[in-house]
Amino acid sequence: MEAGGERFLRQRQVLLLFVFLGGSLAGSESRRYSVAEEKEKGFLIANLAKDLGLRVEELAARGAQVVSKGNKQHFQLSHQTGDLLLNEKLDREELCGPTEPCILHFQILLQNPLQFVTNELHIIDVNDHSPVFFENEMDLKILESTLPGAVIPLGNAEDLDVGRNSLQNYTITPNSHFHVLTLSRRDGRKYPELVLDKALDREEQPELSLTLTALDGGAPPRSGTAQINIQVLDINDNAPEFAQPLYEVAVLENTPVNSVIVTVLASDLDTGSFGTISYAFFHASEEIRKTFQLNPITGDIQLVKYLNFEAINSYEVDIEAKDGGGLSGKSTVIIQVVDVNDNPPELTLSSVNSPIPENSAETVLAVFSVSDLDSGDNGRVVCSIENNLPFVLKPSVENFYTLISEGALDRETRSEYNITITVTDLGTPRLKTKYNITVLVSDVNDNAPAFTQTSYTLFVRENNSPALHIGSVSATDRDSGTNAQVTYSLLPPQDPHLPLASLVSINADNGHLFALRSLDYEALQKFEFRVGATDRGSPALSSEALVRVLVLDANDNSALRAVPAAEWLRALHRAGAPGGRAGLPGDQGGGGGRRLGPERLAVVPAAQGHGARAVRLLSERDAAKHRLVVLVKDNGEPPRSATATLHLLLVDGFSQPFLLLPEAAPAQAQDDSLTVYLVVALASVSSLFLLSVLLFVAVRLCRRSREASVGRCSVPEGLFPGHLVDVSGTETLSQSYQYEVCLTGGPGTNEFKFLKPIIPNFVAQGAERVSEANPSFRKSFEFS
Repeated sequence: MEAGGERFLRQRQVLLLFVFLGGSLAGSESRRYSVAEEKEKGFLIANLAKDLGLRVEELAARGAQVVSKGNKQHFQLSHQTGDLLLNEKLDREELCGPTEPCILHFQILLQNPLQFVTNELHIIDVNDHSPVFFENEMDLKILESTLPGAVIPLGNAEDLDVGRNSLQNYTITPNSHFHVLTLSRRDGRKYPELVLDKALDREEQPELSLTLTALDGGAPPRSGTAQINIQVLDINDNAPEFAQPLYEVAVLENTPVNSVIVTVLASDLDTGSFGTISYAFFHASEEIRKTFQLNPITGDIQLVKYLNFEAINSYEVDIEAKDGGGLSGKSTVIIQVVDVNDNPPELTLSSVNSPIPENSAETVLAVFSVSDLDSGDNGRVVCSIENNLPFVLKPSVENFYTLISEGALDRETRSEYNITITVTDLGTPRLKTKYNITVLVSDVNDNAPAFTQTSYTLFVRENNSPALHIGSVSATDRDSGTNAQVTYSLLPPQDPHLPLASLVSINADNGHLFALRSLDYEALQKFEFRVGATDRGSPALSSEALVRVLVLDANDNSALRAVPAAEWLRALHRAGAPGGRAGLPGDQGGGGGRRLGPERLAVVPAAQGHGARAVRLLSERDAAKHRLVVLVKDNGEPPRSATATLHLLLVDGFSQPFLLLPEAAPAQAQDDSLTVYLVVALASVSSLFLLSVLLFVAVRLCRRSREASVGRCSVPEGLFPGHLVDVSGTETLSQSYQYEVCLTGGPGTNEFKFLKPIIPNFVAQGAERVSEANPSFRKSFEFS
């Protein structure tokens, strides 16, 4: 008995749910199918592909799916055949209870483009339930004085089927004293009443036993029976009477437990035990007995369980008032449950599209439906999202919504969105439900690489080693993945004569620049080129930057250069008189000098280059031969130096076109042998002294040169060569230049006589060619 009541309650709950869902889709164009209940799983309902006018392949390609209200899926869609099949056996009584027709609403969701198709399934009832009485036995007490035509209420039976398969009528056997009437309640349920046809005689028959049969309209009909035991009572001529035959009360569904919701009242005109009244539920269902409690003395009806409008929105309770003599009266209490906003809205997500490309506009991100189990304004809902997001909610069919992007997104600005969908009902107080959706934005190649600088300036010292890392360029790309991978390259130079490919190279992965060969400041002081940065996107994007390379000078040239013979002779001619000065080669920054002989000739620094200067008049008593070692040193880092040896021969004048060397004039020596001996002796002593001085100076110069590691010293060995002038050098001077030079010995005109070179002309011409071929080298040793 109690199990049947609980099942009936579940049926009513399912009925109310489907009534609400069906109402939410009212007004949408729908296609109706039908199927009898209790069909097995996999039963074919219809071919949706044919009904929708689509091919089976197109149905699968558009991702067709069946969306039902609630969490239970009653249907399944075969993408291979396009058939709509039952996912489980359907029980009409469980799904709809007494509601007829029993309709299940569902939608077909199609993608690309988004489309909703609303459908209905009519579940046809079959006669699978027999009528069942709440009580198998009924005990009645009837006064023997009861007049024929009196009506005695009986307990009713219940049939879970509907329509013709539901309970149709009642019969009673045997029926010599009674017949039964079949009546209907407001909700359509049928109940019996026993009518007395013939007066009872307690003394003749104190007890009667009858069988009450309930029949449904199925084919074949099903039936249920109950036993009626009638006890004939002695006269108690007043039965209890209720103050109201019908009580109606409205109760909020959140009313606290143990609250008294209504009080019934009955009276009996009899006295004594026949006037004492007790109250009891009359044939109440198990659900009513679990929900309400009746005080048998006061008639108070209390709430013993919380009400739920969404499950049961009304109760009809029969109350019996019985006196001590067994007479009873009956009244009905109608309890209407008033809905309160106690159910938050529900959101059912159908599909989510994530990630989405950043350049896509008006893309469907999600499809979802909303519902609320409450009724009225409590069941009406609104959806919203944050205002600062580039998305918008658009209502679709009835309670379905789509979340769409308003325009193209920018992944570099924001790559992920956490969208909170808020569903709020319109009840009091308002209840809300929040649902979070995470949408990822995928990258497209819409950003070109950007260099950290528009131009780069690099400094490289000359004489660098090949493959030297001279600097780097760097570019970044705001995209991600392969779209952000940058490749560097050298762009064709604007100067077509610049051999860029042989000067520098670039690492394509990291932008490192390398000098491919040694650079020479004297040949190339600066150059510039452009580098490009290209990403690996499709299509690839690129940018470029300018690179300037400045070559820094290194001290890689010696301080002395070759000088033509005529230039030396002119310098020596100017040095013939006191204070006379002969310019010698030199670098910027000055060099060093050495004064040779007793106040005779010195090499001194000058503002422009260097010079050889005679510090006094030369006479015949001075030695005929002089050797001058010149050291020239620059101010580079590290400093470089060079030496040259200058041999001078003093003569009386330049009147003769050619002067023989003193060794080549034996006739003059024979003229005055004594003078020759004296001269030889004096010359020997002077030579030894001069040789000692020169040796000392040479040793000192070699020691200084060795300490500075900038050159080597050349010290003449053996006898003085048979030439008038010999100039030899180290470092950058690769040849020896020898000239015949004569200086006047007295206060003459201080002129030089230019004699021909002793060495062949091709040597001098070679020196001239060296000087002319390297003008920069000549300038570094210019006379002043």
